[in-house]
Amino acid sequence: MRDFITGLQFLTTIRLWPETEWSSERFGRSVRYFPLVGAVIGLVLSVSYILLSPWLPIHLAAALFIIGNILLTGGLHCDGFMDTMDGVLSGRSPERMLEIMKDSRVGANGVIAFLCLILLKWSILLDFPAAALPATLFAAPIIGRMGMVAAITSFPYARPQGIGKAFAEFAGGNSLLFALASGLVLISLLGWPIIVAALVGLIAGMLFARSANKRLGGITGDIYGAVTEITELCFFVAALVLTNFIVA
Repeated sequence: MRDFITGLQFLTTIRLWPETEWSSERFGRSVRYFPLVGAVIGLVLSVSYILLSPWLPIHLAAALFIIGNILLTGGLHCDGFMDTMDGVLSGRSPERMLEIMKDSRVGANGVIAFLCLILLKWSILLDFPAAALPATLFAAPIIGRMGMVAAITSFPYARPQGIGKAFAEFAGGNSLLFALASGLVLISLLGWPIIVAALVGLIAGMLFARSANKRLGGITGDIYGAVTEITELCFFVAALVLTNFIVA
Protein backbone atom coordinates (compact mmCIF):
# COMPACT_ATOMS: atom_id res chain seq x y z
CA MET A 1 0.00 0.00 0.00
CA ARG A 2 2.82 2.39 0.86
CA ASP A 3 4.46 1.77 -2.51
CA PHE A 4 1.18 2.60 -4.27
CA ILE A 5 0.92 5.85 -2.27
CA THR A 6 4.49 6.70 -3.26
CA GLY A 7 3.57 6.29 -6.92
CA LEU A 8 0.35 8.26 -6.47
CA GLN A 9 2.08 11.18 -4.78
CA PHE A 10 4.90 11.24 -7.34
CA LEU A 11 2.76 11.00 -10.48
CA THR A 12 -0.04 13.30 -9.28
CA THR A 13 -0.61 16.35 -7.11
CA ILE A 14 -2.73 14.28 -4.70
CA ARG A 15 -1.18 14.33 -1.22
CA LEU A 16 -2.42 11.84 1.36
CA TRP A 17 0.45 12.33 3.81
CA PRO A 18 3.92 13.90 3.77
CA GLU A 19 6.64 11.72 2.27
CA THR A 20 9.65 11.83 4.58
CA GLU A 21 11.69 9.18 2.76
CA TRP A 22 11.91 9.23 -1.03
CA SER A 23 14.24 6.24 -1.37
CA SER A 24 15.33 4.76 -4.70
CA GLU A 25 14.03 1.36 -3.63
CA ARG A 26 10.58 2.73 -2.86
CA PHE A 27 10.49 4.57 -6.18
CA GLY A 28 11.35 1.32 -7.95
CA ARG A 29 8.76 -0.72 -6.08
CA SER A 30 6.06 1.84 -6.94
CA VAL A 31 6.47 1.29 -10.70
CA ARG A 32 4.20 -1.75 -10.80
CA TYR A 33 1.34 0.35 -9.40
CA PHE A 34 1.49 3.08 -12.04
CA PRO A 35 -1.58 1.78 -13.97
CA LEU A 36 -3.53 1.84 -10.68
CA VAL A 37 -2.45 5.46 -10.25
CA GLY A 38 -3.73 6.00 -13.78
CA ALA A 39 -7.06 4.52 -12.69
CA VAL A 40 -7.32 7.15 -9.95
CA ILE A 41 -6.61 9.90 -12.47
CA GLY A 42 -9.06 8.41 -14.96
CA LEU A 43 -11.77 8.08 -12.33
CA VAL A 44 -11.45 11.75 -11.37
CA LEU A 45 -11.56 12.86 -15.00
CA SER A 46 -14.44 10.63 -16.09
CA VAL A 47 -16.61 11.43 -13.06
CA SER A 48 -15.88 15.15 -13.51
CA TYR A 49 -16.95 14.88 -17.14
CA ILE A 50 -20.19 13.09 -16.23
CA LEU A 51 -21.04 15.72 -13.62
CA LEU A 52 -20.03 18.83 -15.55
CA SER A 53 -20.72 18.07 -19.23
CA PRO A 54 -24.52 18.57 -19.01
CA TRP A 55 -23.91 22.13 -17.81
CA LEU A 56 -21.01 23.21 -20.03
CA PRO A 57 -20.57 23.83 -23.76
CA ILE A 58 -18.59 21.02 -25.37
CA HIS A 59 -15.62 23.23 -26.34
CA LEU A 60 -15.26 24.51 -22.79
CA ALA A 61 -15.67 21.03 -21.33
CA ALA A 62 -12.89 19.67 -23.58
CA ALA A 63 -10.57 22.51 -22.61
CA LEU A 64 -11.30 22.03 -18.90
CA PHE A 65 -10.59 18.30 -19.17
CA ILE A 66 -7.16 18.97 -20.67
CA ILE A 67 -6.38 21.65 -18.07
CA GLY A 68 -7.66 19.42 -15.26
CA ASN A 69 -5.49 16.55 -16.43
CA ILE A 70 -2.42 18.79 -16.43
CA LEU A 71 -3.23 20.13 -12.96
CA LEU A 72 -3.89 16.66 -11.57
CA THR A 73 -0.52 15.38 -12.80
CA GLY A 74 1.37 18.58 -12.07
CA GLY A 75 2.29 18.81 -15.74
CA LEU A 76 4.90 16.09 -15.08
CA HIS A 77 4.48 14.18 -18.33
CA CYS A 78 3.96 17.33 -20.39
CA ASP A 79 7.29 18.66 -19.13
CA GLY A 80 8.99 15.41 -20.08
CA PHE A 81 7.31 15.47 -23.49
CA MET A 82 8.53 19.01 -24.23
CA ASP A 83 12.08 18.31 -23.05
CA THR A 84 12.17 15.13 -25.14
CA MET A 85 10.95 16.88 -28.26
CA ASP A 86 13.53 19.64 -27.76
CA GLY A 87 16.23 16.99 -27.69
CA VAL A 88 15.22 14.45 -30.33
CA LEU A 89 14.10 17.09 -32.85
CA SER A 90 17.32 19.09 -32.52
CA GLY A 91 19.20 16.86 -34.95
CA ARG A 92 22.32 16.97 -32.76
CA SER A 93 24.61 14.24 -31.47
CA PRO A 94 23.26 11.88 -28.77
CA GLU A 95 25.37 13.61 -26.12
CA ARG A 96 24.07 17.04 -27.12
CA MET A 97 20.48 15.76 -27.23
CA LEU A 98 20.80 14.60 -23.62
CA GLU A 99 22.20 18.00 -22.62
CA ILE A 100 19.31 19.79 -24.32
CA MET A 101 16.78 17.54 -22.60
CA LYS A 102 18.36 18.26 -19.21
CA ASP A 103 18.13 22.03 -19.72
CA SER A 104 15.22 23.42 -17.68
CA ARG A 105 14.46 25.96 -20.40
CA VAL A 106 11.97 24.93 -23.07
CA GLY A 107 12.93 25.52 -26.69
CA ALA A 108 10.90 26.12 -29.83
CA ASN A 109 10.66 22.42 -30.73
CA GLY A 110 9.22 21.57 -27.33
CA VAL A 111 6.67 24.39 -27.41
CA ILE A 112 5.52 23.58 -30.96
CA ALA A 113 5.23 19.86 -30.20
CA PHE A 114 3.28 20.57 -27.01
CA LEU A 115 0.86 22.89 -28.80
CA CYS A 116 0.29 20.19 -31.43
CA LEU A 117 -0.32 17.64 -28.67
CA ILE A 118 -2.90 19.84 -26.93
CA LEU A 119 -4.61 20.75 -30.21
CA LEU A 120 -4.91 17.09 -31.19
CA LYS A 121 -6.32 16.11 -27.79
CA TRP A 122 -8.81 18.97 -27.86
CA SER A 123 -9.96 18.09 -31.40
CA ILE A 124 -10.35 14.41 -30.51
CA LEU A 125 -12.46 15.21 -27.46
CA LEU A 126 -14.75 17.41 -29.55
CA ASP A 127 -15.29 14.65 -32.11
CA PHE A 128 -15.84 11.84 -29.60
CA PRO A 129 -19.40 10.49 -29.13
CA ALA A 130 -20.57 11.75 -25.74
CA ALA A 131 -21.76 8.32 -24.62
CA ALA A 132 -18.33 6.74 -25.17
CA LEU A 133 -16.24 9.53 -23.66
CA PRO A 134 -16.42 8.68 -19.92
CA ALA A 135 -15.02 5.17 -20.47
CA THR A 136 -12.32 6.54 -22.75
CA LEU A 137 -11.32 9.22 -20.25
CA PHE A 138 -11.08 6.56 -17.56
CA ALA A 139 -8.97 4.23 -19.68
CA ALA A 140 -6.50 6.72 -21.18
CA PRO A 141 -4.40 7.42 -18.05
CA ILE A 142 -4.25 3.70 -17.26
CA ILE A 143 -2.95 2.88 -20.73
CA GLY A 144 -0.50 5.77 -20.72
CA ARG A 145 1.07 4.50 -17.52
CA MET A 146 1.13 0.94 -18.81
CA GLY A 147 3.25 2.34 -21.63
CA MET A 148 5.50 4.08 -19.12
CA VAL A 149 6.08 0.87 -17.16
CA ALA A 150 6.84 -0.99 -20.39
CA ALA A 151 9.46 1.63 -21.30
CA ILE A 152 10.99 1.62 -17.80
CA THR A 153 11.40 -2.14 -17.72
CA SER A 154 12.39 -2.70 -21.36
CA PHE A 155 15.18 -0.20 -22.03
CA PRO A 156 18.36 0.88 -20.19
CA TYR A 157 18.61 4.26 -18.50
CA ALA A 158 20.77 6.73 -20.43
CA ARG A 159 22.13 8.78 -17.51
CA PRO A 160 24.30 7.78 -14.55
CA GLN A 161 21.92 9.55 -12.15
CA GLY A 162 18.34 10.77 -11.95
CA ILE A 163 14.96 9.87 -10.50
CA GLY A 164 14.20 7.79 -13.56
CA LYS A 165 17.26 5.65 -12.87
CA ALA A 166 15.72 4.59 -9.55
CA PHE A 167 12.64 3.43 -11.43
CA ALA A 168 14.70 1.46 -13.93
CA GLU A 169 17.10 -0.01 -11.36
CA PHE A 170 14.67 -1.08 -8.66
CA ALA A 171 11.45 -1.80 -10.58
CA GLY A 172 11.97 -5.55 -10.40
CA GLY A 173 11.48 -8.22 -13.01
CA ASN A 174 7.75 -8.77 -12.45
CA SER A 175 6.72 -5.09 -12.48
CA LEU A 176 5.80 -5.16 -16.16
CA LEU A 177 3.71 -8.32 -15.79
CA PHE A 178 1.86 -6.91 -12.77
CA ALA A 179 1.30 -3.54 -14.46
CA LEU A 180 0.00 -5.03 -17.71
CA ALA A 181 -2.23 -7.52 -15.89
CA SER A 182 -3.74 -4.91 -13.56
CA GLY A 183 -4.23 -2.47 -16.43
CA LEU A 184 -5.92 -5.10 -18.57
CA VAL A 185 -8.26 -6.04 -15.72
CA LEU A 186 -9.24 -2.39 -15.28
CA ILE A 187 -10.10 -1.84 -18.95
CA SER A 188 -11.40 -5.32 -19.81
CA LEU A 189 -15.04 -4.45 -19.15
CA LEU A 190 -14.99 -1.26 -21.23
CA GLY A 191 -15.48 -3.02 -24.57
CA TRP A 192 -13.30 -4.34 -27.34
CA PRO A 193 -12.73 -0.94 -29.02
CA ILE A 194 -10.98 0.27 -25.85
CA ILE A 195 -8.85 -2.88 -25.69
CA VAL A 196 -7.86 -2.66 -29.37
CA ALA A 197 -7.13 1.06 -29.04
CA ALA A 198 -5.03 0.31 -25.95
CA LEU A 199 -2.94 -2.11 -27.99
CA VAL A 200 -2.43 0.54 -30.68
CA GLY A 201 -1.38 3.12 -28.09
CA LEU A 202 1.04 0.75 -26.36
CA ILE A 203 2.66 -0.27 -29.64
CA ALA A 204 3.09 3.39 -30.64
CA GLY A 205 4.59 4.29 -27.26
CA MET A 206 7.03 1.38 -27.37
CA LEU A 207 8.08 2.18 -30.93
CA PHE A 208 8.89 5.72 -29.82
CA ALA A 209 10.82 4.45 -26.80
CA ARG A 210 12.71 1.99 -29.02
CA SER A 211 13.61 4.78 -31.44
CA ALA A 212 14.82 7.03 -28.61
CA ASN A 213 16.82 4.18 -27.11
CA LYS A 214 18.49 3.53 -30.47
CA ARG A 215 19.39 7.19 -30.93
CA LEU A 216 20.53 7.94 -27.37
CA GLY A 217 21.82 4.59 -26.15
CA GLY A 218 19.12 4.50 -23.49
CA ILE A 219 16.12 6.48 -22.32
CA THR A 220 15.55 9.04 -19.56
CA GLY A 221 12.85 10.24 -17.19
CA ASP A 222 11.82 12.84 -19.75
CA ILE A 223 11.30 10.08 -22.30
CA TYR A 224 9.14 8.21 -19.78
CA GLY A 225 6.86 11.25 -19.77
CA ALA A 226 6.91 11.50 -23.56
CA VAL A 227 6.04 7.81 -23.90
CA THR A 228 3.07 8.35 -21.58
CA GLU A 229 1.76 11.27 -23.64
CA ILE A 230 2.32 9.55 -26.99
CA THR A 231 0.69 6.34 -25.78
CA GLU A 232 -2.37 8.25 -24.57
CA LEU A 233 -2.62 10.31 -27.76
CA CYS A 234 -2.43 7.28 -30.05
CA PHE A 235 -4.95 5.49 -27.84
CA PHE A 236 -7.34 8.44 -28.21
CA VAL A 237 -6.90 8.48 -32.00
CA ALA A 238 -7.49 4.73 -32.32
CA ALA A 239 -10.48 4.82 -29.96
CA LEU A 240 -12.01 7.69 -31.95
CA VAL A 241 -11.60 5.84 -35.25
CA LEU A 242 -13.01 2.60 -33.85
CA THR A 243 -15.93 4.32 -32.13
CA ASN A 244 -16.91 6.70 -34.93
CA PHE A 245 -16.25 4.72 -38.07
CA ILE A 246 -16.27 1.01 -37.21
CA VAL A 247 -18.55 0.43 -34.21
CA ALA A 248 -21.02 3.03 -35.46
